Amino acid sequence: MARYETRSWPADPSAPGGKSERRAFSYRAFVPDPIADTQLALPSSVAAAVSRAERAVDALNRDPPRLASLEVLARRLLRAESLASSRIEGLVLSQRRLARAEAEEADTRDETARSVLGNVAAMEHAVALGADARPLRLRDLLEIHRLLMLETTMPQIAGELRHRQNWIGGNAYNPGRADFVPPPPERVKDLMNDLVAFMNRTDLPPVVQAAIAHAQFETIHPFADGNGRVGRALVHVVLRQRGLALRYVPPVSLVLAADAKAYVAGLTAFREERPEAWMLLFARAIERAAAKASELAKRLADLQERWRDRAGRPRRHSSAEALIIELPAHPIVTVATALKVIGRSKQAVNEAIAFLADKGVLHPITLAKRNRAWEARELFDVINDVERELATPSDEDVSPRPAPRRKTSSRR
Repeated sequence: MARYETRSWPADPSAPGGKSERRAFSYRAFVPDPIADTQLALPSSVAAAVSRAERAVDALNRDPPRLASLEVLARRLLRAESLASSRIEGLVLSQRRLARAEAEEADTRDETARSVLGNVAAMEHAVALGADARPLRLRDLLEIHRLLMLETTMPQIAGELRHRQNWIGGNAYNPGRADFVPPPPERVKDLMNDLVAFMNRTDLPPVVQAAIAHAQFETIHPFADGNGRVGRALVHVVLRQRGLALRYVPPVSLVLAADAKAYVAGLTAFREERPEAWMLLFARAIERAAAKASELAKRLADLQERWRDRAGRPRRHSSAEALIIELPAHPIVTVATALKVIGRSKQAVNEAIAFLADKGVLHPITLAKRNRAWEARELFDVINDVERELATPSDEDVSPRPAPRRKTSSRR
């Protein structure tokens, strides 16, 4: 059964604050139930929401959008999801800045850009894991974390389960005033192996399985940092592994980020043995994310048609048309990146870029180290519009609302 374990925190004469912050004290760490063999009876309202969510994800994945390249939408959605997941953790980067960072040389990227690009790499790996036919292993989840943290200021913890107590809220020195204290470190490995066993099940609705896997992971909080981003990546491992999201990632983090208080309240409800409240919120977020992804595909296709009209309807196999097809996935291009993505000669690439720039499809910019590049400005407007629409919580997004969770301590 889920329980609290009472632990002792030693006195720390160097801790800032008054005497109460420096003296020894006892605290309670939460140890969740194992879930590998858990059985669920869903209330009718939750079952209906889960069914709607799964139909929406299935429609996104099985009804091809009008985009000429399916990989273009997959890449765009994954980056939208990675940015939103990072934003929940306070790592704020715009779509334009992410595209610039991807086009720039690695040594010119700032800390936030490196962290978000690490999240993109982790999310890409998570999606690839879901497509693998073999059962998941704990080391697979550790690899997601390794990719996330490798280029951050804490590479020493990349891919390693925590060896110290962490906590959420309070201060950075001890868990005395924490909002939530996850399991003690010696409980983490067994709980993670149990979580992996749960993720390998095939007898649960995929959306339910993803919801529980994410909430259990966040409760365990197995890493010193990066837990939220890895936990949201696990959603996509499950949805792809179960055959629901075979092509496209529904950007659920965009919806969850729109109402962080409700998101935290849902996770709290899960810990308080009210999983139906969390699953209802999660299913509605998945449904909304899938619907908005389908809408984004249509808007991108419409934008490409406007570019074609502006460019005088380029020939089907021309380099200009090849570049228009790829621009939603690579909205900032250099000659080098265009060479890679459209596979034409350098002369053909230069001519296509110059032609689309002359027609107002591309606009010249300068990257770090005075590298020349071109951006498709209108694409950022489309993506930003979708994000603004999702930033308005749906009337159906209801959940108990405790006080907002404060940022995890430096020992998270």
